[in-house]
Amino acid sequence: MSAKKIVEQVLKGDFTYKSLPMAAMIPVPATSLEYKTGAWSTVQPEIDKQNCIKCLLCWVYCPDGAIKRLEDDSVEVDYEYCKGCGICSTICPVKAISMKEV
Repeated sequence: MSAKKIVEQVLKGDFTYKSLPMAAMIPVPATSLEYKTGAWSTVQPEIDKQNCIKCLLCWVYCPDGAIKRLEDDSVEVDYEYCKGCGICSTICPVKAISMKEV
């Protein structure tokens, strides 16, 4: 059955959520890459590049992909996506990342 037919039947009341085909119930998940969430933060990470040992733990643990890995394995913060959670500064073994108020 086509998606158009399913929509028409749902609008007419012929289908309930229990009778819909399973694939009709799977939404497309949103990702942080689709939404710029940086305006949410009250604090932002600041990286001291001289103290950074390029371990990349901040890049691995960032839940929003706001830490960007550069070609030389150094990192930078994409503030348009950073929510200011502070995981990067907590995980940094040499404390090269500090959280600053916005």
